Amino acid sequence: MPRPILATIHPAALRHNLERARRAAPDARVWAVVKANAYGHGIERVFDALRGADGFALLDLDEARRLRALDWRGPILLLEGVFEPRDLELCSRLDLWHTVHCDQQIDWLARHKTQVPQRVFLKLNSGMNRLGFAPHRLRSAWARLDALPQVGEIGFITHFSDADGPRGTARQLAVFDEVTRDLPGERTLANSAATLRQGGQPAVRADWVRTGILLYGSSPDLPERSAADWDLRPAMTLATRIIGIQQLDSGDTVGYGSRFTADGPLRLGVAACGYADGYPRHCGTGTPVLVEGVRTRLLGRVSMDMLAVDLTPVQAAGRPADVGAEVTLWGRARDGAVLSIDEVAQAAGTVGYELMCAVAPRVPVAVDAEPA
Repeated sequence: MPRPILATIHPAALRHNLERARRAAPDARVWAVVKANAYGHGIERVFDALRGADGFALLDLDEARRLRALDWRGPILLLEGVFEPRDLELCSRLDLWHTVHCDQQIDWLARHKTQVPQRVFLKLNSGMNRLGFAPHRLRSAWARLDALPQVGEIGFITHFSDADGPRGTARQLAVFDEVTRDLPGERTLANSAATLRQGGQPAVRADWVRTGILLYGSSPDLPERSAADWDLRPAMTLATRIIGIQQLDSGDTVGYGSRFTADGPLRLGVAACGYADGYPRHCGTGTPVLVEGVRTRLLGRVSMDMLAVDLTPVQAAGRPADVGAEVTLWGRARDGAVLSIDEVAQAAGTVGYELMCAVAPRVPVAVDAEPA
């Protein structure tokens, strides 16, 4: 039989989370952000569940091709725009909307030969200081675009740097409003955090919200609120099984570097998952894990192909604690118990985004046909 590790995608959870976004931002249209192969979930696997969105947003032209091949005829937005002039040919052929964030992209548009004007979102750097025109330069960029026959509708886009924290969005929102106030065109400002926290404010939700991480069941503003606090459901479960048992005595150590020492008798289970599967090596003793739906902990250092878990709480709960027992590394166990990917990410000193995107190609993936 194959190695007993599996990542399972839950379409019902994706649909639920999309509806949660709509409730948070009434009257706004929703971009479903599927960059990075739908945050590691797979564009083809999430498409049916997310096709109720008003549009898809991503980075790569190849991912845009894949969406069109799935017979998506609605809007697709390239969040970073095009990377070289010939990309505009594909934008014309696939009817892609694209972000314009620098002078070079305007130059390329000016030289582009097309019969159908392209739809663009002009990006304002309102304080994130990644991509976008500085506030004092946005209007001149808009005037250049507006004069081009290659350009049709011009919208406006910016990205909040602190929507998930105490600094908030007010400063960037004021800059965006002042610079774009009397210019025509649709607006998109809100990411997942802004959508959930401030989607009730018309100025924040604007015409479109861009929902990424919330669709996949991870909280955008940890540690203030968890996924459960926001009523988000995990869209991915990473699960494996116990493949070996060790009985430890007081003083016995576990794993490379002997990072864990037993202070008494302890039943240890070895699970078939390691950092070569995408599980974070930085997770150490105490990282939460579910065995047969019972919450327990990781022991010692994660190896390339294996990790060790404490089976004591599982035995105490009267659940199977032997070879073949189900181990849920994040997501939903068979009995319905949930371990948020965010908890595992916190133990690794990172965020849920990274764990989703890091699941290794050697891990088989299935799509759950059952309601989440």
